[in-house]
Amino acid sequence: MALYQDPQGECRTAHCIVQAAKLTGTTTHSLILEAIAEKADQVERRADFDAMAEQRYADIVESGETVSWDEMRTYLERRIVGEKPPRPRARKLAR
Repeated sequence: MALYQDPQGECRTAHCIVQAAKLTGTTTHSLILEAIAEKADQVERRADFDAMAEQRYADIVESGETVSWDEMRTYLERRIVGEKPPRPRARKLAR
């Protein structure tokens, strides 16, 4: 069952919500609450990701040390295949 579209091909929001609820076997209220919860979770995860990236960058700026992508990639690829390579060491950034 496809969601309803008007003759111009545009979805009528209320009708689409009703149809989506029917497709998922739930109520429109439940469908809307689930969508809001999913969006809130997505926003929270993005904020956590951004905060972690900012903290990691601040750590790099403070210490002046980082691991090159080539070394990290090699390390990760070896880990994926089951090896236990030594962790790459952080080094001062070249200027």
